[in-house]
Amino acid sequence: MDPQGEAPKKNNTEHLVADRREGIGVCGWILVSLSFLLVLITFPISIWACIKVIREYERAVVFRLGRVLSKKAKGPGLILILPCTDTFVKVDLRTVTCNIPPQEILTKDAVTTQVDGVLYYRIHSAISAVANITDVHSATFLLAQSTLRKVLGTQSLAQLLSGREEIAHSVKAILDNATEQWGIKVARVEIKDVRIPVAMQRAMAAEAEAAREARAKVVAAEGEMNASKTLKQASIVLSESPAGLQLRYLQTLTTLAAENNSTIVFPLPINMLESLGQKNKKG
Repeated sequence: MDPQGEAPKKNNTEHLVADRREGIGVCGWILVSLSFLLVLITFPISIWACIKVIREYERAVVFRLGRVLSKKAKGPGLILILPCTDTFVKVDLRTVTCNIPPQEILTKDAVTTQVDGVLYYRIHSAISAVANITDVHSATFLLAQSTLRKVLGTQSLAQLLSGREEIAHSVKAILDNATEQWGIKVARVEIKDVRIPVAMQRAMAAEAEAAREARAKVVAAEGEMNASKTLKQASIVLSESPAGLQLRYLQTLTTLAAENNSTIVFPLPINMLESLGQKNKKG
């Protein structure tokens, strides 16, 4: 940055600023001389009309007989303006916050959404902002709206919801390139909110719920499969040891009794049940 706060870029306004070699002509010099003479004659009263104060965050673009006086804006501090021949325009160099209103967007997958955002920018070349465009702030605001619509129109709904940072960087790069000749530097672009129609929200919620239920069923089925394998192995072990089966019965009875139940379950030996079954068949 130079002492006046302007970016050290190539001057984009050379084609708009008059060639210094041409000068202002003989008539111009005569008018400037008369203006200076008028200041001397009416001094010190005229000095109050000639001296202007430019704040730290401002720059003044001075025009002398319609030509830009220098290739650099003047300020901050005191500047001298000649009456009748000089005019000046103040330019604010502070960062400007611009709210982009909700834009009706048709995404790549044909979903209608509303997207709004915030744009932060500042003027880095006061001469370009005055000489290259009529209203730099209005032009930047309208360009931000159209650029946001254009970029979002190439994205699907899923990309729009998950890739806000990438979209914001893409919009910033396009705006920064387009507004460079206006003396604008885009600092940041933020996507504030993405509004989806209520019907689409319900459809997305139903889809997410169905996906969760499907995953839950898969997990439950895997648990059942693992449990059946474990039970099969346990049944093989118990079939090889009848005493182990009796111990399992007694363990189950202990568990039921510990719960203060009024029902008492007493397991009968398997051999006794088999003998009873055989007697019934004979009878």
